[in-house]
Amino acid sequence: MVKIRLRRMGTKKRPSYRIVAVDSRTSCNGKFIEIIGTYNPLTEPSTVVVDREKVSNWVNHGAQLSDRVAKLLDNLDKTAPQSEPKDDLTTKVAEQPEAKVNLEVNDTANDSPTIDTETQVNAEEKK
Repeated sequence: MVKIRLRRMGTKKRPSYRIVAVDSRTSCNGKFIEIIGTYNPLTEPSTVVVDREKVSNWVNHGAQLSDRVAKLLDNLDKTAPQSEPKDDLTTKVAEQPEAKVNLEVNDTANDSPTIDTETQVNAEEKK
């Protein structure tokens, strides 16, 4: 039997998950059949990216959803904006906040300081 469940990725105390289709007899982080999406609980709010077409295809072929994946997909349906069409291949629940970047452009290229590579190498040799 095929199940759709979470596979833990990431590092120690920094989990991220893949939503995968697996044979129910394999271990929790064993071989998988197909990657269906991702789930990152560390972003605020959590980020879920799912290929709805793949999920519906696997469910139509008899795959069963794990409890957590079913809950994630249910929350995804509740929080998705109603104006977007439901047949999009990828849907994001929440996006990470945009990073603010301040860029200053110098009009004259000669104003920027230059470092002589020989001086830099000699300084490292003295240390």
